Amino acid sequence: QVQLVESGGGLVQAGGSLRLSCSVSGGISSILPVGWYRQAPGKQREMVATISGSGVTNYGDSVKGRFTISRDNAKEVTVYLQMNSLKPEDTAVYYCNTVRDRIYWGQGTQVTVSS
Repeated sequence: QVQLVESGGGLVQAGGSLRLSCSVSGGISSILPVGWYRQAPGKQREMVATISGSGVTNYGDSVKGRFTISRDNAKEVTVYLQMNSLKPEDTAVYYCNTVRDRIYWGQGTQVTVSS
């Protein structure tokens, strides 16, 4: 059973930084992609960043140059999202996911950026 657990969310002032972590367990292969998504109230879930098993990254337009995704495959898979220069519009619940036989999602972590 694949499980994803996000952590690292919180309240931060505009211009600040946070680092989110996504711990993936349950026999996931290190070659599988992992992504970060977010959903703000009243809005659709959007892609923030993804990373392939080989480390190829992709970012949503709104976070390019501010967010960095990385992964550690040393033991079990852990994927990080370093968020710098945060803006109030980054406020959302952040989820990580992966795809194996189906899409798996974590429970989400709240990020709130105050102006």
